[in-house]
Amino acid sequence: MSLLAINKNRSAVITLIVVLLFVAANAIFVAYEHYWFSLLPVGLLIIGLYFVSLDKIFFLIVFLTPLSITLSDYESMIGLAIPTEPLMAGVLLVFIFKLLYDNPVTRSFLQHRVTIVVILGLVWMLITSVTSEIPLVSFKQFIARLWFVVPFYFLAVLIFRNASNMRLFLWLFLIPMAGTIVYTTLMHATYGFDGDVAHWVMSPFYNDHTAYGAVIAMYVPISVYFVFDKSYSRLQRIISSLFAIIVITGLVLSVSRAAWLSVVAALGIFFIIHFRIKFRWIFLGLAVALGLFFVFQRSIIQKLEKNKQDSEVTDFAKHAQSISNISTDASNLERLNRWAAAFRMFKERPLHGWGPGTYQFVYAPFQHSKDLTIISTNAGDKGNAHSEYFGPLCEQGVPGMLFMVLLFIMVIITAVKVIHASVDKRFKHLIIAVFLGLITYYFHGILNNFLDTDKASVPFWGFTAMIVAAELYHIQEKSTKEKITKEAQD
Repeated sequence: MSLLAINKNRSAVITLIVVLLFVAANAIFVAYEHYWFSLLPVGLLIIGLYFVSLDKIFFLIVFLTPLSITLSDYESMIGLAIPTEPLMAGVLLVFIFKLLYDNPVTRSFLQHRVTIVVILGLVWMLITSVTSEIPLVSFKQFIARLWFVVPFYFLAVLIFRNASNMRLFLWLFLIPMAGTIVYTTLMHATYGFDGDVAHWVMSPFYNDHTAYGAVIAMYVPISVYFVFDKSYSRLQRIISSLFAIIVITGLVLSVSRAAWLSVVAALGIFFIIHFRIKFRWIFLGLAVALGLFFVFQRSIIQKLEKNKQDSEVTDFAKHAQSISNISTDASNLERLNRWAAAFRMFKERPLHGWGPGTYQFVYAPFQHSKDLTIISTNAGDKGNAHSEYFGPLCEQGVPGMLFMVLLFIMVIITAVKVIHASVDKRFKHLIIAVFLGLITYYFHGILNNFLDTDKASVPFWGFTAMIVAAELYHIQEKSTKEKITKEAQD
């Protein structure tokens, strides 16, 4: 018998022994009602993938994100999305290890305008965590931001060097998200589509309808793009149409007014891109609109105060009309109350703020009795500042908000450059869809903030990474190929 055959037999015997030992041990654990031991092979497989194929862990997290469930403990000030955030933490550690021993990040990536703003924002977040009113909360928030940003921006840009991985990312998130929408819709139907039920029926996957609507809104442009993708076969486009119907249905039944408005805003940006309206006309229009607002400010506010239409989720027309009700609508008034408290907090600590993630624990004394509503609370257990702009302003001071705004501006500049430079129409349309998905969140961020959750952060940072990767690795490559071809022809 050859040495090779002996080694093979030895390996087979060792494998058989290990399997039998596991089966025996698992039987003992099950007998004592300890079922977690059954997951050991899966755990070992995942640990192995971290070092052998990190991209597979990346895509696994993408798929699991819409299905994750958040476990929160208000008293300990800790909330964790299971199973995604522990997996993200693992990616963070492995990626740091790779940076130290085999740096995969290129200089052009580190010097990219978006990357610079992301890094500066993280550095400032760390500084304000040190000066925080509640350091435990702020450092947890900072670490969570790291395990959102590192896998889904820094690692994602490298993974998106292969353009096909962008589509894979989009589908891996869309498929389970459609599943949660179908589940939510069926549960909603069992209650006769009752209006009050619409606020919580998406549990346990989402904590409320606003977060649910925000994530769905980000995928409306994506799902529509897949329907009109001419590279797909007829069957693929029919399947894509089914997903688009599910997504749009989910958006409507989310009864999230902010999500509806964000899609309208994205539609407006689509027309600007489609008709190639010059930016100077856009800025001129915005300047004129802003000027008219200040000139007729009193009349506009008086008009808004006359709107007494409260939100009615069973009547979509009235529900939409209630968007501008700042007189009696409790949701709108509570948002104004939260913003007012945030501004008072900012005035007290304008430079470094109160610390990342601390708003809900410290804002109560900054509420004024005249601003309180029937849903106001001093407990701090019903959300945060309800703004992706005002939240950082009071928690991280002026620099915190500026870094957030600057990030959005840099991404917009990059997206516009990619869209104009792209020769491949299919790729161009993909970037437009991703960009519009981000626009829904930029707009939605005025009224809510969800970047401290995995469900919003994964598509947000993933879409951002796609746009940056497009400029770094795809548009430049196409430009180089065109230049070579032109020189050869000359």
